[in-house]
Amino acid sequence: MRFSRAFLAAAALIAQSAVLAATAVRPVGATATGAPAAASPAAEVDRYLVGLSSWSADFKQTIDDAEGKVLRSATGHLDLQRPGKFRWDYTAPSEQLMLADGSKLWFYDKDLAQANVRDLDATLASTPAMLLSSSASVSSQFDIAALPPAEGLQWFALKPKHAGTDFQLIKIGFDKGELAAMRLVDKLNEVTKLRFSAQRRNRSFAPDLFTFTPPPGVDVIGRDPRSTP
Repeated sequence: MRFSRAFLAAAALIAQSAVLAATAVRPVGATATGAPAAASPAAEVDRYLVGLSSWSADFKQTIDDAEGKVLRSATGHLDLQRPGKFRWDYTAPSEQLMLADGSKLWFYDKDLAQANVRDLDATLASTPAMLLSSSASVSSQFDIAALPPAEGLQWFALKPKHAGTDFQLIKIGFDKGELAAMRLVDKLNEVTKLRFSAQRRNRSFAPDLFTFTPPPGVDVIGRDPRSTP
């Protein structure tokens, strides 16, 4: 599974989307009395930006070409923790890891016995996707529109307000207020699709979950912050 810049942007946005979804206590678009909400789509999305410290889920991922043909697929588990930490564990078709420890981003391919490390800010700061540590609202970075329900989900379309991004459109789908699906369309019209299950909010993680130490014999590419200058 490749990790493109567009996918990295999606990873950061998924982290933010989990934050905005996980505090929901009722379906998006409904009030406490069950009546339709009068708020704008942007306000409906932004109102979920409080109260979450962590989120986890299993995921199924596919990447389709512009004609809808599946190019790649994968499954795994995702853990997120504020501020600025996430861990994507790919379990099939091969074991790979993408881990952000708050300052560095690690990629590890078990089969290749290779790890790559880079500055987290350098990788993601140039995209409009927000890191977990960001206090900016989603609507400050995206034009947000409500979409008709589909696949049993309530969907929102997020279009970047700033030029120079690696993607042109993101769709996020909610199931009774919980983040359930995501679609990312890049500039080549390839579509990354993610479906989430077994979501858990504000769980406790082991202290070392968001750290990575290359196993013995692994080739490290990039600057390992633990290495001696």
